[in-house]
Amino acid sequence: MDTSTLLIALTLVLLLLLLTARRRRSGRLRLRLPPEPPGLPLVGHLHLFRKPLHRTLARLAARHGAVFRLRLGSRRVAVVVSSAPAAEECLGAHDVADDDGEVSEEARWFREMVEETMALSGASTVWDFLPAALRWVDVGGVGRRLWRLRESRTRFLQGLIDDQRKEMEHDGDGRELPAAAARPRSMIGVLLSVQRQDPEECPDQLISSLCISSLEAGTGTSTDTIEWAMSLLLNNPDVMRKARDEIDAFIGQPVRLLEADDLPKLQYLRCIIMETLRLYPPAPLLVPHESSSDCTVAGFHIPRGTMLLVNTFDIHRDPHIWDEPTSFIPERFEDGRSEGKMAIPFGMGRRKCPAENLGMQMVGLGLGTMIQCFEWERVGEELVDMTEGSGLTMPKKVPLEAFYQPRASVMHLLS
Repeated sequence: MDTSTLLIALTLVLLLLLLTARRRRSGRLRLRLPPEPPGLPLVGHLHLFRKPLHRTLARLAARHGAVFRLRLGSRRVAVVVSSAPAAEECLGAHDVADDDGEVSEEARWFREMVEETMALSGASTVWDFLPAALRWVDVGGVGRRLWRLRESRTRFLQGLIDDQRKEMEHDGDGRELPAAAARPRSMIGVLLSVQRQDPEECPDQLISSLCISSLEAGTGTSTDTIEWAMSLLLNNPDVMRKARDEIDAFIGQPVRLLEADDLPKLQYLRCIIMETLRLYPPAPLLVPHESSSDCTVAGFHIPRGTMLLVNTFDIHRDPHIWDEPTSFIPERFEDGRSEGKMAIPFGMGRRKCPAENLGMQMVGLGLGTMIQCFEWERVGEELVDMTEGSGLTMPKKVPLEAFYQPRASVMHLLS
């Protein structure tokens, strides 16, 4: 092949590539894509991120609109949604205080493990979004710490399973003895009974996974919500008194501790919880979703494989939906008012939190019992710090500290 023929061939190839690129670009231009802020090479928009992330995304939404795009390093694109109608379209239509009581070392260790896991899992690190060739450097040791926590958790749960297996006494034919059958069944005990019938369908690994899903998911979000609620009540003592009066009037005489069956009758307590979830949702950005196919959200084209972040924190403070959106006003939920506006504290669609009812009951029982049994006061005259921390959930940046003392009317129940 002479030089002229080679040049002609190369020219044709270049022309073909240019035409293909131009056709693709014109196709993209015909599609209405969400706006995006100016980015940088390689890192995209990661340089814009500040903690807490939901606050950063709320500021970007105020500047670029309720639906906008971000480029996260090697991750092609993420779409952030900060309006209730768009979130419903995405998730629905497209489905895309210190305790002085005794705490066992085991319980304390597990709680600390959950808190550290949540903090590390939600830690914002640019290395998650860089190309794979650059992610082998474990900057900050986050990967090593998560691996260590995973190994500790596995050993802890396997120990629980082994202990429960020893307690389940069986005779030579595999039948459970009466003494063991009479004891209350735990979740692990029920799963071990299933395992005895079909070991392959219910191995120890499955039991461990089910247990950790139930324990870790509920522990962090429920305790965070109770802490936020108590902080709000300490800053609004009139609301706490109103909640205590409701509980006292309902319980009546003789005085007894609050029970789970009482919660549906305590409407003002429910209003307090709903308002707390509105102001401080347990997962401010929910769990990231991904579009399984091309779709349209709020009139914008969303390509297949796009990461979706729903900013529930921003949605729950939208002044177009809520009067005085940053104020703590439980009465807005009285008589069912505003519950229709309560967008997505637990998600939406087929992938919403399956433990929503359990979580509401845990928070209601915990918060209600604290209000019923103790008198609470702030430490000093200053209001409780309501700054949000960072993590997979939304903990308080400054842990709550308060003075409390048992109420005389329930002292006999606490001794």
